[in-house]
Amino acid sequence: MTDFLPTARRPAPFHAMPAADLPEAARLITAAAAMLLLALCGYALLRWLLGYAPATPWVRDVALATHLVTVIPAIALGAYVILSRKGNARHRLLGKIWLALMFATAISTLFIRNFNDGQFSWIHLFTLLTFIAVPKAIMTARRGQIEAHKKHLRNFFIGALLIAGLTAFAPGRTMWQWAFATPAAAQIAQSAPLVAA
Repeated sequence: MTDFLPTARRPAPFHAMPAADLPEAARLITAAAAMLLLALCGYALLRWLLGYAPATPWVRDVALATHLVTVIPAIALGAYVILSRKGNARHRLLGKIWLALMFATAISTLFIRNFNDGQFSWIHLFTLLTFIAVPKAIMTARRGQIEAHKKHLRNFFIGALLIAGLTAFAPGRTMWQWAFATPAAAQIAQSAPLVAA
């Protein structure tokens, strides 16, 4: 008689849930790249906040501030969504938040043109990629094309966040200046000859 009664099932602890569908090597590379990018961002922001980075007056620009506020959380959240268990309510909610952050990031980049004489540059190709990828991610999920959805978002995360994010540290760009450049006052002090008293 008890065979027909439903039994209460406890959800598995998070650490015991099946991992994402990525091969182990791909999971490790994705996690390492996301951690490296987050560490670089944290280091650069800390240097800037403490005054160890050169002056970057363009950072007060609303577009760049919006970009930083949306893209940095998107790195961590995107890595979590890509690497964690799929298909549950948490995955769907966090995935929607991540897509919203990425879309806001892409919109902000349309107004960031402090290189290339105020014109769009090659980095804006990632903006175009995002404008294509976000609707495609939503459509594939709604149509139940789960394998296509997973593959598409993995590629999007790697391309739009990890590759574009690491190129933010190319010499001359704002994050590179914050992370590695010497403040102007320190450069003057280093180059000034010592004067005997």
